[in-house]
Amino acid sequence: MPVNESPQIPTGLPDDPRHLLAVASGLLDGVVDHFRSNVGAPGKVDKGHHDFATQVDLELERRLSGSLHERTGIPVHGEEFGGPRLDTGTVWVLDPVDGTYNYSVGLPMAGVLLALIHEGVPVLGLTWLPLVGQRIAAAVDGPVVCNGVPLPPLEPRGLSESVIALGALNIEGRGRYPGRYRIAALGELSRRVARMRMHGSTGADLAFTAAGVLDAAVGFGDHPWDNAAGVALVRAAGGVVTDLAGHEWNIHSPSVVVGAPGAQQEMLQVFLDLGDPEGFLPEPGEVFP
Repeated sequence: MPVNESPQIPTGLPDDPRHLLAVASGLLDGVVDHFRSNVGAPGKVDKGHHDFATQVDLELERRLSGSLHERTGIPVHGEEFGGPRLDTGTVWVLDPVDGTYNYSVGLPMAGVLLALIHEGVPVLGLTWLPLVGQRIAAAVDGPVVCNGVPLPPLEPRGLSESVIALGALNIEGRGRYPGRYRIAALGELSRRVARMRMHGSTGADLAFTAAGVLDAAVGFGDHPWDNAAGVALVRAAGGVVTDLAGHEWNIHSPSVVVGAPGAQQEMLQVFLDLGDPEGFLPEPGEVFP
């Protein structure tokens, strides 16, 4: 789908997408109390690199995966336990606790992310943020609905009047988007935007962009359970979605950049002007100050 083309519900789904959205919404509503009552849960499974899963991650993934498959007949791919491929067929993709570090220390920017993927394309997006009372959902052809109220589509905005959100920053990071690359982008963006925010939850950033609370957001990760629900929501809102190279986002994309028309393209251009992220990698043996 070209970047500016209005998304459509694809053919070949196993059920009516509105019915699937209603079923999924009801199941997410059913875990809200459990989510709220366990804020502050400690890490249980160490994933390395300061990442972990709590007991709540494990419990909610088991519960929701079983209920979704039972009610819809569609398999589930979860962050914690995996599942079928996401680039073929119809699959739910679930992040039971997005913003796990926030959740574990009691910060409210954490939630449950769920998307329906058909042939690698997000069709439905649901982002439940129980600690701030927000339930944001949509089929990809819109509208986005927040707490049952349809929201207007996103209006074009300039970056200078925008509030944007950025993903995690660590100057010593040496991955696909090194820390120095991210810091350089932050510096350039700080000169051009009204406000910048860092929430520690990609799912919340993308959902709030779709809802018009934020005007643009960038996530430096490639995990589909972090990105797919928000991609569906932003597309449903009439926003623009690419990766950091400016390519149309797909299930294998290494990053995600979303926003209202205008703001997204201007923010993306800041990253493109920085050039190849690998050029920001430190020299072998270089010590950080």
